[in-house]
Amino acid sequence: MSEGLRERKKRQTRQYISDVATHLFVERGFDAVTVAQVAEASDVSVNTVYNYFSTKEDLFLDRSRGIVDRLSRFVRARDAGESAADAVLRELRELTETVSPTIGLDSGYDRFMKVVRESPSLQSRLLSIQQEVLDNLEKTLREETGAAAADTLPTLVAGQLAWAHGTLMAFVARRMLEGRNLEETSREALALLDDIEEVLGEKVLKYAVRQG
Repeated sequence: MSEGLRERKKRQTRQYISDVATHLFVERGFDAVTVAQVAEASDVSVNTVYNYFSTKEDLFLDRSRGIVDRLSRFVRARDAGESAADAVLRELRELTETVSPTIGLDSGYDRFMKVVRESPSLQSRLLSIQQEVLDNLEKTLREETGAAAADTLPTLVAGQLAWAHGTLMAFVARRMLEGRNLEETSREALALLDDIEEVLGEKVLKYAVRQG
């Protein structure tokens, strides 16, 4: 079903407000900018901003929405004969090889991370997002395997895969903050993923294999 005119305008308005807010936060710092200032710069009311974004943090972390369900999407889309870990590692390698901005391989990611590091509230929100990633993945693993409520294995596997994802993201962020180039960081991140796979135990690597 194609996107209607009203839906497209709402999406464009949301994106515009987010872009304006991000520019202000990067330029002045997150804590120095108010929602009212974002609204004024976007030529909308404060209520309009809050209609699209529940919190000030969501204004800056709007692009993080896709991260929350990322690992669950990878697991649900795994191929026949592929385990949950295989799918996650394969997808993360593909994002790394293609120098994808979705894992921080972007020339402007250092500016983004500098804003985050200077704001305790943004750091707290990122921790909350990481917990959402973990919770969603555990729920997905339970659904995919039919695990009983008392079974702790989905919890443990989800924790390991969320760790792998978080470790990769943190590694890329550090390299970008150090001013490293994208191609070099991509190569180093691929080597890191190989190390991560070696660290993961067989029980994790063979969990939730999709039957053909």
